[in-house]
Amino acid sequence: MQEFAKETVPVNLEDEMRKSYLDYAMSVIVGRALPDVRDGLKPVHRRVLFAMHELGNEYNKPYKKSARVVGDVIGKYHPHGDVAVYDTIVRMAQHFSMRYMLIDGQGNFGSVDGDAPTVDFQANYDGSEHEPMVLPAKVPNLLVNGSSGIAVGMATNIPPHNLNEVIDACLAVIDDESISIDALMQHLPGPDFPTAAIITGVEGIHEAYRTGRGKVYVRARVEIETDEKRGRDTIVVTELPYQVNKANLLEKIAELVRDAKIEGIAELRDESDKSGMRMVIELKRGENTDVILNNLYEHTAMQSVFGINMVALINGQPRLLNLKELLEAFLRHRREVVTRRSIFDLRKSRERAHVLEGLAVALESIDEMIALIKSAKDPEEARNKMMARAWPAQNVLKMLERTDIKMTRPEGLDPAFGITDKGYKLSQAQAQAILDLRLHRLTGLEQDKLRAEYREILATIVDLLDILSSPERLLKVIREELLAIKEQYGDARRTEIQAKRVSLSMEDLIAEEDVVVTLSHAGYIKSQPLADYRSQRRGGRGKTATAVKEEDFVEKLLIANTHSTVLCFTSRGKVRWLKVYEIPQAGRGARGKPIQNLLHLADGEKITAILPVREYTAGTYVFMATSDGTVKKTELTEFSRPRASGIIAIDLQDGNQLVDVGLTQGGCDVLLFSDAGKVIRFPEDDVRPMGRSARGVRGILLQKDQSVIAQIIACPEGASETAAVLTATRNGYGKRTPLVDYPKHHRGGQGVISIQVTERNGPVVGACIVEEEDEVMLISSGGVLIRTRVKEISVVGRNTQGVNVMEMSVEEHLVGMEKVAESEGE
Repeated sequence: MQEFAKETVPVNLEDEMRKSYLDYAMSVIVGRALPDVRDGLKPVHRRVLFAMHELGNEYNKPYKKSARVVGDVIGKYHPHGDVAVYDTIVRMAQHFSMRYMLIDGQGNFGSVDGDAPTVDFQANYDGSEHEPMVLPAKVPNLLVNGSSGIAVGMATNIPPHNLNEVIDACLAVIDDESISIDALMQHLPGPDFPTAAIITGVEGIHEAYRTGRGKVYVRARVEIETDEKRGRDTIVVTELPYQVNKANLLEKIAELVRDAKIEGIAELRDESDKSGMRMVIELKRGENTDVILNNLYEHTAMQSVFGINMVALINGQPRLLNLKELLEAFLRHRREVVTRRSIFDLRKSRERAHVLEGLAVALESIDEMIALIKSAKDPEEARNKMMARAWPAQNVLKMLERTDIKMTRPEGLDPAFGITDKGYKLSQAQAQAILDLRLHRLTGLEQDKLRAEYREILATIVDLLDILSSPERLLKVIREELLAIKEQYGDARRTEIQAKRVSLSMEDLIAEEDVVVTLSHAGYIKSQPLADYRSQRRGGRGKTATAVKEEDFVEKLLIANTHSTVLCFTSRGKVRWLKVYEIPQAGRGARGKPIQNLLHLADGEKITAILPVREYTAGTYVFMATSDGTVKKTELTEFSRPRASGIIAIDLQDGNQLVDVGLTQGGCDVLLFSDAGKVIRFPEDDVRPMGRSARGVRGILLQKDQSVIAQIIACPEGASETAAVLTATRNGYGKRTPLVDYPKHHRGGQGVISIQVTERNGPVVGACIVEEEDEVMLISSGGVLIRTRVKEISVVGRNTQGVNVMEMSVEEHLVGMEKVAESEGE
């Protein structure tokens, strides 16, 4: 057996790994994964197209089986698996993958579901064939159809563009080499995907065109169809982002609906057909279409990001290119291709002119030429005899009138041939052409055709020489060819570009509705839809709203919109911010979530007052009341900049705490209620605006062991003549008293009686302004909540006890009350 290894050579493993890895990486980068900047093709794409060209698979020829093409590609040029070649052919024939298809496929190609050439050739993998190193592309295919690939340590992802716009950009570079990228974008505003859809925002496009990298946000195109009779909307998707699979998208939406991550969808259908895409999403009655659509954009591929990374090979080296560099590289390629092509055409034209000159010589001496041929024993002798003598050249000289003789002379032709002092010496090529001449070419008509062809060739030679000698003329040819392609293949833009990107905030994904927010003494907070609570008659038992432990009880109750912000005032005089939609929704039997998990509270710090705010409007004030009767007014705008650690809202002394906060717009009255049943009403303007760190001024004078428990802001524009004050006590009793029955005083007084505080009633726990049509929600320490109509509560004077408004168990007491305005009702 023959031994191949003569000796064992020790090799450092680290060095060998480094060398082998670099060899492999460069092979993948240059030979497989990245496109060439000139023709925009990867090697496998180029080999497929060249193999089809060699097979004669052209647009006007019969179709051939894919296997035939794959076999030629693998056997001659691409020594890899057939799957990759099949996939390449399929993709180049898919209208939804390629902006402009390079292969015309017949059958199922998938669904959304010697002479110097114009380019250099190289030997194939085994040296048996030659393949082009690059194709002489007439358009910047890298931009027109885009490209994507993952190499070793780098990748490329270039989106497709509109042919008309790309050609316009090329022409702009030809016209002005110093053109800026911003000016180029006037011609090429952005990608144009074969699946159309909508690009939102141009910032990513600008970034990509300037630096080579950027993000483009692409949204599905939707139409909203409304069924007025059924009161339901239908979202119809007609265009999807690039490379999004429709079947997978439908499956994802169904999964989100099944997992209750997106609510309000009744049915999904795919009604797509040959006429176009139609993906139908039917909504339930009364659902917020915008919120559902925003959730679909956020959680599915109906909105996707195309990360642009314009990496391509230049002279075999991978480079990150901006838009102008890419276009310049293509135009350099076109200059080289047109120059090489012109040189080739010039050589062929001169060779043909040379042959025509020989034929003209033969026609001038046709009888002598025929006799010479007849006397020769074989073609070679006849050829040699023709070349051995000089022939009359009058016909040739007439043909060359007003033309430089050297202009038509083939490059490298021996000086002994052609027009000489003795006449015209025929070359071997001319002699062979005369021998091949058919007799019908001797007619007068054919002789005229010969002279006409010679004149055309002379004009062609003049034109080619002009192209090769003038850079301006060369660019003009490139321009004309680009315009011809634009005229023949250009089409309208498909993808719409919206200048401003629609960025979704959390509020865009949350349905706007009113919710009941409860906060327990132990700090558990939750929200529930207001619609969960229907009105009951006065004195009803209510429904359990919150599960609480024996030592805990509900302390705060408010009704707020999910898009509002809750200002949370603490026992240390600070304020923190909490979005209503961030408060977890929970069922009636749930305790909720510790508020410490939502806000950064210090040890021992508690929430003592909460205020829902929708907008931070100038001229609006936060009016605060503390347990010791102090009041303070501060501009709402001073609370518009949230901080995680909170900010100072009021300076509190030891033992004092913030009881209630409200919003005023100036010109309102303030009513402060004590737990002893006293109330004082004074003009808001008695309190001047103060900074956040101020302590405030006296609002009501309290007796020992008394404290303020509620504050009402009564504004003229917000209260009618029938407005009343609803007061509720610890033991579940309450009453309505007309607002006009509460006299105005200056701040700092003891006030007047609001409700009798007796053993039956217990101390006052809450008060609010109500109208006849309103409803009110009351909640007990045990977490039981009742929603009742205000008109069922009696209207009586101030100095009375009231009626039972909520039935209490022995262990329970009333802890909170909140008005439900008519517009918030069902």
